[in-house]
Amino acid sequence: MLNQRIRLLRQSRNMSQVELAKRLNVTKQSVSNWENDNIQPSIEMLIKLSEVFSVSTDYLLDRDSREYLDVSGLPQNVVAHLRQLVEDLRAI
Repeated sequence: MLNQRIRLLRQSRNMSQVELAKRLNVTKQSVSNWENDNIQPSIEMLIKLSEVFSVSTDYLLDRDSREYLDVSGLPQNVVAHLRQLVEDLRAI
């Protein structure tokens, strides 16, 4: 499942394997191996992946289905608007 999460998160952000590899300072082959379930990323790399994709390591490991959005640095009124938007979208 980890391999599928990595692939889906990367693709949902229109990121190539090469782009992800550059952000993580690894080779494209490493990303390809993770996505093809040939090898597993290290714990250190899991943490970096979670930071790049703004998800928890539990989400990557399929222990939690919630996704998170990093709103740090945004004014509180903007965060409130984003919360309302999410609630409105859930109601659809």
